[in-house]
Amino acid sequence: MSELAESDPDTTNTAISEEALRKAEQYIEEEEGAANHMSGWLGIFLSTVAIVMSLFHMYAAYAIVPTQVLRPVHVGFVLFLSFLMFPVARRFRHRIMWWDWLVALLSIAIVVYLIMGGDDFTDRNTLPNAWDIFFGVALILLVLEAMRRTIGWILPAISICFLLYAFLGAYLPHPWTHKGYDIGRVVGFMYMTLEGIYGVAVDVSSSLIILFTIFGAFLQFSGAGKFYIDFSFSAMGGKPAGAGRTVVLASFLLGGPSGSGVATTVTLGTVAWPMLAKVGYERNAAGGLLAAGGLGAIISPPVMGAAAFIIAEFLKISYLDVLLMAVIPTALFYLALFLMVEIDVRKYGMGQTIIKKVDTVWNLTRHYWFHFLSLISIVVFMMWGFSPVLSVFWATVVSFLTSFLRPDTAMVSHDLFRGKGSISKHIFQSPLIQALKAGSVGMLSVGATCAGAGIIVGVVTLTGLGLKFSGIVIDYAGGSLLLTAIYTALVVWVIGLAVPVTASYIICAVITAPALIKLGVPDFAAHMFIFYYAVLSEVSPPTALSPFAASAITGGDPYKTTMQCWKYTIPAFLVPFIFVLDPSGQGLLLMGSTKALAAANGWEIVQVTLTAAAGIFALAVGFQGWLLVRATFIERAMLIVAGFALVYPGPVSNMLGFALVLLALAFHWRRRALPAPAAGSPGQ
Repeated sequence: MSELAESDPDTTNTAISEEALRKAEQYIEEEEGAANHMSGWLGIFLSTVAIVMSLFHMYAAYAIVPTQVLRPVHVGFVLFLSFLMFPVARRFRHRIMWWDWLVALLSIAIVVYLIMGGDDFTDRNTLPNAWDIFFGVALILLVLEAMRRTIGWILPAISICFLLYAFLGAYLPHPWTHKGYDIGRVVGFMYMTLEGIYGVAVDVSSSLIILFTIFGAFLQFSGAGKFYIDFSFSAMGGKPAGAGRTVVLASFLLGGPSGSGVATTVTLGTVAWPMLAKVGYERNAAGGLLAAGGLGAIISPPVMGAAAFIIAEFLKISYLDVLLMAVIPTALFYLALFLMVEIDVRKYGMGQTIIKKVDTVWNLTRHYWFHFLSLISIVVFMMWGFSPVLSVFWATVVSFLTSFLRPDTAMVSHDLFRGKGSISKHIFQSPLIQALKAGSVGMLSVGATCAGAGIIVGVVTLTGLGLKFSGIVIDYAGGSLLLTAIYTALVVWVIGLAVPVTASYIICAVITAPALIKLGVPDFAAHMFIFYYAVLSEVSPPTALSPFAASAITGGDPYKTTMQCWKYTIPAFLVPFIFVLDPSGQGLLLMGSTKALAAANGWEIVQVTLTAAAGIFALAVGFQGWLLVRATFIERAMLIVAGFALVYPGPVSNMLGFALVLLALAFHWRRRALPAPAAGSPGQ
């Protein structure tokens, strides 16, 4: 038991110091950028621009705004606000310098020049004139600088390497060589077409990601986030595993609408850490569990991470299809977490301490049921036939209207309608205005990342790098699908060490997915495989932002917390191999489309799901080393081998896996009456 657990329960509420919260905020800033906090007329101006940006995109969701206008205007907003809200260096923070105004105005001029050029502008993309090249080069440089300010220097450096590859292709050795392109051709492709910077990633950012960010902000400022945490505490409290279960359930409810791993980890951690300490979680183990729960935010419907929207665009399928593909893998991920926390209770003797419920589930649901309506309305609208864009638009409207059902959740104070107080104060200081502002500001780093990813995708498309790279990977793997999948996972993981999830997915989708597809893996399975391993970047040093943020809250060691997070999540992250290595494994994705559904029936889907669940169970017990009592080395080895065998699809490997599980459980059951060793603390 940790020291905090032994202290008075009331004192645990003060365990999170201001310093810990400040450190946690720093990790959020590393993911979303260290923004300026302006007051006075500058603060009002920036807030107004952010609100106008949100209103423009909500208008574009309902009305018809041409693609060749929407994407550049979106990038223009992102660049303008990024240069004014994110300083060129930390020593200039909280003030706007003259050069910030210069590049911000230049970003507007670039968009105005493009839109005023009309069809003539796009028609001369292969032979741009001097002004085209000037504004195109300026756009590329501004995108690189906006990325540097919002997410750091690594992705801009990678983008520069790709640009050099486009320019210097003729001087590279085989098989990387290509004819090379001059600056006019590169600029024409990147700036003057919808294939480069204004390509797929910006299309998704301008039409979907920002709308979901606004929707998440509406939920936050209407009190939905607080309700989800309170609901989880009430639903899972009163049981020995209540603390761990609460973290798992709350992370799902919070993460679904937010799609941000770090934000979910910090929001939940500030509330849940004292509770975890009280029942006996050691600092690093508690941080690992909180980070693992935050990681689930990126793969949890209905919002998932920004990369999920790009999957739909790359595959030319509906976003509802992506949500369906994520249902079973998400359920398996949370099954792994639930198994881990259940084992923790037995392993560390947590049954003596039970978290009391603050309120009943019935009372909370009776008063705030409409927050669930806001959450599920997106899927309901999609099932009614609305497009994803219109679905999230109307879901945001539902969230706004239902907030008025209670005075404490209303996004505009009820006093306004009663004629009490100043109208301007009620409007400009209302949660509605705060949500509109947060919706735009919260996606600036993602918008800059998507624009930068357009540079990378543009180079890959222009040079054919994706096909070259896939050929190299297949050659190294000797044509083996298993080795190709392992190499692909390693490539995605290595790239994810340095860049955020969205950028990692986009880069790998264009350079590694073709290798899997060449070997017969359906495109939707290949992209989901890459997506899940890109998500690992959230918990992989040196960019393990979720565990680092969790460790700042719990006071644990960042790297030990990261290893604890891996312990909680690794069983679930072997699941993607199932839907890549064998056609039957694609049942975990519900096959992704009606064409593919003809290849499998319901029983096959149930069978592969149960097999995957058994594999997760075996790996969870094997990695934890405990079930009813401490597992022996032989039992652990058998279960870990069984888990890997069940993850590898095929009748022989599955039979071996089930046989090893049954044998290990039989050995374990025989020893259940033996006295257990003294309990320790999680992570020790």
